[in-house]
Amino acid sequence: MDQEILNSYSRINQLNVSRETFLDFENYISMILEKNKKINIISQNTSSKKTIIERHIIDSAQIIDFVDLNSNTTTDLGSGGGFPGIIVAIILKSMKNNMYVNLYEKSYHKSHFLKEVSEKLKLKTKVFQKNIFEIKNLETGTIMSRAFKPMPVVLDLVYENFSKYKNLIFFMGKKGKKVFENSKKIWELEYTEKKSLTSEDSFLINIKKIKKIN
Repeated sequence: MDQEILNSYSRINQLNVSRETFLDFENYISMILEKNKKINIISQNTSSKKTIIERHIIDSAQIIDFVDLNSNTTTDLGSGGGFPGIIVAIILKSMKNNMYVNLYEKSYHKSHFLKEVSEKLKLKTKVFQKNIFEIKNLETGTIMSRAFKPMPVVLDLVYENFSKYKNLIFFMGKKGKKVFENSKKIWELEYTEKKSLTSEDSFLINIKKIKKIN
């Protein structure tokens, strides 16, 4: 494999992913760039290959340490173009883990794209073209939320719509600290934090338990 490709992903070398994983990432990027000519899978501002790797792939891949690998499923809320769900599915494939990644995306075009990618890369995913706010009694292992809805909305959604889950992962940006502190006034949270690999101002939150403060 081209050394330049390997260097592009050097920040996630500690994840011990295989070379085949990088090839899957490359194929995925090609599919995004091709589809993006017709519909906005990702923002045109972040549609260069270098930016996709930095902003989307590495950012998504860094959560694999938080994913509960012993569950039957993990769930990506509002998958969009597949970040982080498709990236997690690619890494699980390289780990030979048979867990399914549930991708919830209400857009027809994006859902169709997620199915195309999953089929081409032979990923264990289930794509649901549904509004997750309308589905109750959901069960899963890890729940992932990246650029979906504000934290308070997602906490409410998980509390109301999921009857069983292991943990909940949030990607928090520049204004994330204030949002998080405000959320803790409403919710009692058992959590750990991790600094983001891709931005000085960003961080990840891994929440094990949520409980509404009366």
